Amino acid sequence: MAATLSAEAGGRGVTAIDSPPVGHRGAQAELALAVTGMHCASCVRSIERALEGVEGVSAASASLVEEVVRVRFDPSGLAPGALIGAVEAAGYGAEALAGTDAAAKAEIRREERRETEERALGRRLWIGLGLGVPIVLIGHWGMIPGLPAMGEGLRTGLEWTSGVLALPILLYSGWGFLHGAWLAARRGAADMNTLVALGTGAAWLYSTVALAAPTLFPEGSARPFYETVAVVITLVLLGQGIEARARRRTAEALRALFDLAPETAERLDGGKVETVPVATISPGELVLVRPGARVPLDGRVTSGESDLNESMLTGESAPALRVPGDEVVGGTINGTGALTVEVTRVGADTLLARIGAMVRRAQATKPPIQRTVDEVARFFVPSVVFVAIATFGVWMAVGPEPQLSYAMTTAVAVLVIACPCALGLATPISVMIAIGNAARRGVLVRDGQALQRARKVDTVVLDKTGTLTVGRPEVVFAEIVGDAREADYLAAAASVEARAEHAAARAIVAYAEERGFEWPEVEHFAAHPGKGASGFVEGRRVLVGSPSFAAEAGVDTVPLSAQLAAVAAQGATPVVVVVDGRAGGLLGLADTLRPGARDAVARLRGSGVDVVMLTGDAPAPARRVAEQAGIQSVSSQVSPAVKARAIERLQGEGRMVAMVGDGINDAPALAMADVGVAMGSGTEVALQTGDVALLGDSLHGIETLIGVSRAAGRNIAQNLVGAFAYNVLGIPIAAGVFYPSLGVLLSPMIAGAAMAFSSVTVVANANRLRARGPDRGT
Repeated sequence: MAATLSAEAGGRGVTAIDSPPVGHRGAQAELALAVTGMHCASCVRSIERALEGVEGVSAASASLVEEVVRVRFDPSGLAPGALIGAVEAAGYGAEALAGTDAAAKAEIRREERRETEERALGRRLWIGLGLGVPIVLIGHWGMIPGLPAMGEGLRTGLEWTSGVLALPILLYSGWGFLHGAWLAARRGAADMNTLVALGTGAAWLYSTVALAAPTLFPEGSARPFYETVAVVITLVLLGQGIEARARRRTAEALRALFDLAPETAERLDGGKVETVPVATISPGELVLVRPGARVPLDGRVTSGESDLNESMLTGESAPALRVPGDEVVGGTINGTGALTVEVTRVGADTLLARIGAMVRRAQATKPPIQRTVDEVARFFVPSVVFVAIATFGVWMAVGPEPQLSYAMTTAVAVLVIACPCALGLATPISVMIAIGNAARRGVLVRDGQALQRARKVDTVVLDKTGTLTVGRPEVVFAEIVGDAREADYLAAAASVEARAEHAAARAIVAYAEERGFEWPEVEHFAAHPGKGASGFVEGRRVLVGSPSFAAEAGVDTVPLSAQLAAVAAQGATPVVVVVDGRAGGLLGLADTLRPGARDAVARLRGSGVDVVMLTGDAPAPARRVAEQAGIQSVSSQVSPAVKARAIERLQGEGRMVAMVGDGINDAPALAMADVGVAMGSGTEVALQTGDVALLGDSLHGIETLIGVSRAAGRNIAQNLVGAFAYNVLGIPIAAGVFYPSLGVLLSPMIAGAAMAFSSVTVVANANRLRARGPDRGT
């Protein structure tokens, strides 16, 4: 179900997908290409179709927001160069983003190219503004109060001046539209550039012919409108500039999220500390992390102890204690203690780099609704051209005098008002921002489909161990019987268990430490696998283990009968403490509920989501955890296969099910669920299992997922409704459908302004997701 994140397929850095090794027949690889020249939904579909037409390519997904296309292909018979060639043949530029160094260099080049393009866009915009203002004044001379009337000779001269001024606007400021339209025509397609180039080119040509040979036109129709050329091109450029800035901000926000690791590190070499670039450090080397500094790379603590701020990874503000033997993640912030860390992963293999790559891939994927939009966009521009031609014909046939002037004006207005940009941006920019928001809260959404499905989730199925609970035993019951002293028995138990290595022993030692007990060293320690441990503490023989272990040693456990029953009722594991043959203490160990789990369950239920627990544990501990969490529906002693069948049964009832598990024994259920959510605190398993990974320990991540998904779903719907409504209403108005009844006729200049700002409106609406947290309700 999950894609391998970091497998390399040769020097080009092509990422292998799923299980077959790269190079074998049938294996799949993935390559990301940075694309230049994408402007609208039609461009996106053209690029995808060009790549899908290459033999060996199984899928291609282009992102207008990210300006990247990701291609899945069979690398055994297809070189990446052929993919780049297919994109270039379609009229666009392409560059491979592959390999750690190559990707970094390509990203730098892409940023430089974007900056160059934005500066060029700014120059074209200022030329359009500077030359366009006098053109508009000349075109509307008679409408401006206080200006003297013009004679025929002056009018003609000024109109020719407008034509000359409009030419550099058309050929320089509008060159991108003309060139893009030509490339689209060469491949037998049409896009936004086609509409702008046809509209403004026709307007300039009509105006020039009308001035040069007015007798060719019916009386009253030989009126130039060069202002249409100037205003439409300038306003569309303005809209593109605003849109480009918004897309750059979105991309920068994502980079800021993951570019947290420092550029240098303090390497320890023979007792000496030297500051070196992070890129020069290899696995196995030691680095010093000073108080307040960021951990440079993933590694393991070898000495020192400190609290680390891992909120950038998990979304949880509480610092995490790290001691020798613990794993640390590059980019996290050290607290007040110094740490020596042995580096285990570098470069693209670090957790932060792989999370960033996964989020970028997720943002480039398309939810099902976007694929429908892409198909609509495929026919959108040709349909608009047809409507413009039909509009021209109808006005010429039945329109009022001067018919040619009306026909030309309305046809141009139809061409320039239609906006495939808004359709192309409506879904991907919302998906990109929503997935970035979720990632900042420690929720990694693998693709746009999972994001879309999550908004419809009405049932959440939770595993118990490691999901609802912390996944390790803790002392939940402790009682001393008779005249035994608590300090004697607990200290004796801790003394013996301090030498043991299992989880129950660590829980007993931690419990004794919390209560402030101290204990001497144990002598003649012995472990009894599956039973307990024994030893001598200050000359007294101590046994710590199960009731059966005590009974085998001849210890009478009858005095503990009531306490054993109480422990069993809680679903806890009993541990008897025996000192010199007397059973004087009983401990109960159980896996405890995660902090905040009950509140998370309550909030889910309050938002209309049913919560179910499925566990392979025994009935007693399952009931105990379910009661503590506030879950009413619980099934125990359920095997992984039965869990999957239970998910299928819920789906058969018409429910949309999210399964939350630890990513190991819950794999069948995660695969069966509509949305598989892997818990794991940023572990390898969490990244490679399920549709969503919760990097933190909090179940509030499920609420975050559903809330972000619902907010994104509404935002996408608003964008699409707005984009479709704009085109459905705008095109008929531009065509003059309402002129006979209402006298409403749209100027091409107003049409151009509407086109420019329709996509800006979509971007602004999507950015509302950035400014708000996830929804808490439905």
